[in-house]
Amino acid sequence: MKKIYNPNREDWSEILKRPTQTVADIEDIVLEVFNEVKTNRDEAVLRYSKKFDKVDLQDFLVTASEIEDATKMLDTNLKEAIQLAKSNIEKFHEEQRTGRVYRETAEGVECWQEKRPIQKVGLYIPGGTAPLFSTILMLAVPANLAGCEEIVLCTPPDSNGNVNPAILYTAGLCGVTKICKVGGIQAIAGMSFGTQTIPKVYKIFGPGNQFVTVAKQLATKFDVAIDMPAGPSELLVVADSSANPAFVASDLLSQAEHGKDSQVILVTTSKEIVNEVEDEISKQLEELPRKEIAREAINNSKLIYVEDDKVALKLINEYGPEHFIICVEDEDFYVNNIANAGSVFIGNYTPESAGDYASGTNHTLPTNGYAKQYSGVNLDSFMKSMTFQKISSKGIQVIGNAIELMAEAEGLQAHKNAVTLRLESLTKAQR
Repeated sequence: MKKIYNPNREDWSEILKRPTQTVADIEDIVLEVFNEVKTNRDEAVLRYSKKFDKVDLQDFLVTASEIEDATKMLDTNLKEAIQLAKSNIEKFHEEQRTGRVYRETAEGVECWQEKRPIQKVGLYIPGGTAPLFSTILMLAVPANLAGCEEIVLCTPPDSNGNVNPAILYTAGLCGVTKICKVGGIQAIAGMSFGTQTIPKVYKIFGPGNQFVTVAKQLATKFDVAIDMPAGPSELLVVADSSANPAFVASDLLSQAEHGKDSQVILVTTSKEIVNEVEDEISKQLEELPRKEIAREAINNSKLIYVEDDKVALKLINEYGPEHFIICVEDEDFYVNNIANAGSVFIGNYTPESAGDYASGTNHTLPTNGYAKQYSGVNLDSFMKSMTFQKISSKGIQVIGNAIELMAEAEGLQAHKNAVTLRLESLTKAQR
């Protein structure tokens, strides 16, 4: 990791740059796949799965018997752990439910808001080197709580055409309605346009590599909503001399092992912590099965020393981390003043891994600085708010003249007439 001491403010943007490609670098190939899938549907999906994922499939729909077999082969202790996590996630997301909002804004003018589920949602679950079955919990659980009618899951299979049994078990446990063995750009394209096998959905959720991230962003051009531009994982830890260097290093490595394009950053007010964490990373890294992946991610990462908490906070808000861990004596300063972060973890005994799996919060979070304007996935992500209004004869008389004046001022005579006709009818009726 690169060590940086008291960087100048004008250098922050360069220091905090993510190791990712831009949309322009990837857009051409994404659009090529989109156009092919739109035109040739299942045939194109199968062709790109062979090209990109090196898997030759005749059919990519997961069967009920495959889910049953996965349930049987999965370790009982793991199944119980998944069930515990599901329970905690359900509890926290159920608390996010809000009721009807009502207000009579003027006499005879009733306005209210209610929420309705998005009927068809698509979940993208990364497979590959790390099959993220935990992401199914984070997406399918709130989708079910919201009342989504159709929950479609796409995930890449292995080279033999099989999906990790933990993914299949979790999907079955969480009420996913259809599972397709499809990954990458072709999965996003399939859910965007619909094929013979993959249903078209209204909104796509889930993390992925840079190609999946760009595919999701471009899907919005084709009448599909997305949760957020969620790309490679990132984590920032702020620490002072009260932090445990071994804990900090373990948290940094926990994100570094996600992928070579992941990024982790330590911001600290202690020069000793810089060196101690660096030493711990070197020790712990060698024990990791995914050390080669983690090592490359560590090369993209930084250890940054600043003189005080105020400077640290400004730098952190400029970065807008996906995951933000607070390991300092004055926790409240950061808790109360952090403006840009996907999810916050407080104290030496709150590892980011807890949020990834079983504490109850959602781990599908904005990356690449999008925490400045996006929220992480929550119950409302699977719902849409609808407003209603009912105006009585008295109500239209109360606000009608204001509507007429405003419509006329905007040059919209038909808008004015829609009110005038009603007011005139009421005047006649009162004679």
